[in-house]
Amino acid sequence: MFKKYKPNKLYYQSTIVLAGPVVISQLGHTLVQTFDTIIIGHYSGTISLAAVSLVHSVFMVVLVIGLGIAYGLTPLIAQENGKSNYTECARLVSNSLWLNIVSGVFLFLVVYFGSMFAMQHADQDPKVVETAKPYLLILSLSILPLMIFQTFKQFAEGLGFTRQAMNITIWGNVLNVIIAVILVKGLFGIEPMGVKGVGIATLIDRILMMMVMVWYVLRSDHFKLYLHHFSIKFIDFSKILKVVKIGLPVAMQYVFEIGAFAVAALMAGHIGATEQAAHQTAITLVAMTYMMAGGLASAATIKIGNSFGKKNYARLQKFAKVSYHLVIAFMLFFAIVFTLFNQYLPYLITSDADVIAVAAQLLIIAGIFQLFDGTQVVGLGALRGMGDVNIPTFITFVAYWIIGLPSCYIMGIHFNVGIAGIWYGLTLGLLTSSVLLYFRFRYVINRGLKNLM
Repeated sequence: MFKKYKPNKLYYQSTIVLAGPVVISQLGHTLVQTFDTIIIGHYSGTISLAAVSLVHSVFMVVLVIGLGIAYGLTPLIAQENGKSNYTECARLVSNSLWLNIVSGVFLFLVVYFGSMFAMQHADQDPKVVETAKPYLLILSLSILPLMIFQTFKQFAEGLGFTRQAMNITIWGNVLNVIIAVILVKGLFGIEPMGVKGVGIATLIDRILMMMVMVWYVLRSDHFKLYLHHFSIKFIDFSKILKVVKIGLPVAMQYVFEIGAFAVAALMAGHIGATEQAAHQTAITLVAMTYMMAGGLASAATIKIGNSFGKKNYARLQKFAKVSYHLVIAFMLFFAIVFTLFNQYLPYLITSDADVIAVAAQLLIIAGIFQLFDGTQVVGLGALRGMGDVNIPTFITFVAYWIIGLPSCYIMGIHFNVGIAGIWYGLTLGLLTSSVLLYFRFRYVINRGLKNLM
C-alpha cells in the first residue's frame, strides 16, 4: 500500500500543509457557534439551548450565503495567479470588497426583517422564540465585519497564504469564549445576560478579526505585487459579475445544504424541545468535522484552480485524487470516534440527561453520513477550482430538497420514527450529493482533456 501512494507523496504533503490552516480557519466559523452552544448548554438550560438551535438554524442559512459570495474570489485569484496576472488579482479583490460590503448590509436586512417573522410562524415553542430574538438580532450585526474579513481572507488563501487567517481565527475564538463566559454568567459585577451575552461576544470577536486581517493583508510584503493596483475607488461591474458568477452558485450550494439542515432542525422542534436540543447537540459535533472536511475542499479548490489556470490536467487530477483519499480517511476516523464515544461526547455540549440520551443515538447515525458529507464537499471544492458551479448547484438542490428533506419528513414525521428518521433522511441526501458530484467531476475532467487534444 505504501508503494502505491509513494509516487504521490509530495501531493499529499502539499495538500495537507495548505489544508491544515484552512481547516482551522474554516472550523473557526463553526467553533463560534459551538462555543456559544456549549456555554449556553451548561449555564442557561434546555430552553436557552433550544433557542440557540433555532437561531443557528435560521442564521446559518443567511451566513452561508455571505460566505459563498465571498468564496467566489478564491478560485479566480488562484487561476489568475497561475497565469501570473497580478493586475487582475488586484482588480478582483477591489471589486470583491465592494460586493461583500453591499452583501453584508443586504443580508443583515434579510435577517432583521425576514428571520424574525420566520421564527414566529414556524410552530416553535413560544418561550424558545422569545429567548432567541435578541440573540438573532445581535448575531446578525456581525455579518458585515465578517464579510469584510472574508474578502481579505479569501484573497490571501487564493494565493496559498493560509496560516495568517488561521492564527487570527484561533485568537478570535479564544477571545470569544472569554467574553461569552463573562457576559453569560455575569462575572466581575456584570449582570448575567444569558443568550444575549454570547451574541455580543461574537460581534466583538468578528469586528476585531476584521480589523486585524485587513491590516495584515494591506501591510504585508507578500501581497505588494498583487495589490499594486488595488483601490477601493476602482469599481468595475464586469469584475463584480465575474466574482458573482462563481460566488452566487457557491452560495446557493451552501443554502441548499445548510437550508436542508435548518428545515430538519425545525422538524425536530415540531417533535419537541428535547429533540431539538439533542439535534443541536449532535449537529454541533458533526459540524466541526464537516468544516474540517471543508478545509480540505478549499485546499482542493486552490490547488486545482492553480493547475486549471496553467492547463496542467495531470497535476489537477493528482490533487483531486489525494483530496478524496484524505477526506475519506479523515471522515472514517471520526465515524469511528462518534460511534465509540457516542455516550460521552454529548456531555461536551450539555448536562441534560434526556438530551444526552437522544443525542447519543444521533451520533451513531452521524458516524454513517460523515463519509458522504466529506466526499460531497470535496467534490464541490474540486469543481469550483475549475469554475464549474452551475450543475453542482442543481445537484445539491436535487440531493437535499427533492430527495433528502422529503425523506426526513416521511420517515421522521409521517411514519413517526422521530428525530432518528429525520437524520436518516439527511444521510440519504448526502449520499445522493456525493455520488452525483463525483460523476460530474469525472465528466468535466474528461471534457477538458478532449479539448486539449
